Parts: sequence; C-alpha cells; structure tokens
Amino acid sequence: MAVYEHTYKPYTGQLTPEWSRFLIIPRHAYQDVFKSKLFTAFFSICFIPLLVEAILIYLHHNVNALALLRVNVRELIPIDAFFFQAFVNVQGGFAFFVTLLVGPPLVSRDLRNNALPLYLSRPFTRTEYVLGKMSVLLFLLSTITWIPQLLLFLFQSYLEGGRWFLDSLWIASAIFIGGVVWILLLALLSQAVSAFVKWRVVASATLLGLFFIPSVFGEVVNNIFLTRWGNIVSLGALIKNISAGLFGTFVRTTGRMEYLDGDVAREIIMNEPPLWCSWAALFVICAICLALLSRKVKAYEVVK
Repeated sequence: MAVYEHTYKPYTGQLTPEWSRFLIIPRHAYQDVFKSKLFTAFFSICFIPLLVEAILIYLHHNVNALALLRVNVRELIPIDAFFFQAFVNVQGGFAFFVTLLVGPPLVSRDLRNNALPLYLSRPFTRTEYVLGKMSVLLFLLSTITWIPQLLLFLFQSYLEGGRWFLDSLWIASAIFIGGVVWILLLALLSQAVSAFVKWRVVASATLLGLFFIPSVFGEVVNNIFLTRWGNIVSLGALIKNISAGLFGTFVRTTGRMEYLDGDVAREIIMNEPPLWCSWAALFVICAICLALLSRKVKAYEVVK
C-alpha cells in the first residue's frame, strides 16, 4: 500500500504530565546503577551507622536493655543536637562516596555518545534534562542522609514525648537544611564535572581533586598567614561550618597564638569566616556549576 493511502491518526493514549517527565531519567538510571552487586553492597553498608544511631536512641529509653548490658544511662551519649550532627556528618561522608560512584558518568556518557540531540528532540527541555540527571543523585542520597535522620528524630520524639519534640523542632530543620544543601552541592558539582570530563575515571579523580586540593591550599594559607580565612576555599570546611551553624555548635574562634614583639607580648586570635561568608561562597559555587551546565548541555556542540 502506498504511503499516501495510509490513514494516520493522532495519539489518543494517556499523556505523561509535563511536571514529571524528568522522572523517566532516574527510573532507568537506577536500573543500571543497582545492576552492580558491588555498588548494592556498598549502598547497604551506608545504613549501618543509621542502625547504630537507632540502637543508641532505643537504649536511652529501655531500662531492661540497660540492666542487661549493665550500662548506666548517664554513660550513654546524650541525644541532643551534637548527637544528630555527628551522624549527619557520617552519612554525608557516605553520600560523597556514593556520588563518586554514580555521578561522573551521568552526563558524560550522553555527551560521549552524542545522545543529547535524542533527548532534546523530544518534548524535553534542557532544564528537565539537567533536573532529571540531578534527581538520580538527589533521590539516592536523600535515602541515606536527611530522610532516615528525620525518621530517627521522630523515633526519638515518640520515645521522649511531645515536649521534647516541640523543644527540639529546630534540630529537625537543621537536619533537613543541612542534608539538602550537602546533596545539592554534590549533585551540581558531579554534573558539572561530568559535562566537561567525558571519561569516568578522570571525572571521579577531578571530583576528588575539587574537594582535596582546595582544602590543602586553604590549610597552607592558614598556616602561612596565621588565619582561618583559607577555609573559605575549602568545600569541606564550608560545609562543616554551615552544618555547625545550623546545629548551634559553630565556634568562630578556633585558635590563639602568643608571641613576643620585643618586650611586648602579643596575641593572635584566629577566627573562622562568618557564616554568611560561607553561605555566600557556597552560593557562588552552585551558580558557577549551573552556568557550566547551561553552557555545555546543548543539542549540538561546535568543535573547533
């Protein structure tokens, strides 16, 4: 039958809502990610600190278990802001290593195989593409960072009572904001690196370098100039100060040094950068990552 004799009809099936079209990317990405038994095993290990945290919370409220273990409740770690901050930091470390394993190939694989035109030729915008790739990490990292921490916070509130919940509600907000800020930074950095470095091993090494090289440089600046302002270029120090500020444990003065200037004794006080500077530096880093992604994620590439 000739082509012009065919009767064509428009698609009458159910359309995917526009707001959720980007979710098709993580749905297929997770199928590839969890095919690796090594990654699945490592991802399971990430929940061990959460199990320890739950046990510690439970022991505080179980007299029989304390008597069986012959442990005084005063000898246990107090369940306070510092307790949750410590475990949030531990889970943040696991989130970094998960990002190293999952993040680098997400965009670079599409660029290496010229797959972006196939994505963007469909009813799929560049924003939805970037959001879809980032959501692979955002959803994955959320399951090991702020989501289980909030569940454990509710568990502690259930055991301790409504009064503790109301008095400690600010801890829940610190868990949520700190967790979201950390995984958002990891997602943006990994996608920006992935967009410019097409080889997975090199991209992972670059992501490692972005964290460790500025930290070393900042420490050198601190030691040479007897200051703490070198931490402003260290991603680890930025997140550490922001987390401490959210949990109310931030101490700006972290060092003192005394020396003799002739017959006069002088003292140098080393202060951490103000929290607003740490937030501003983090905002600039995220803005640079978005600008790099906007420049690189296109349906075509001009090669000179």
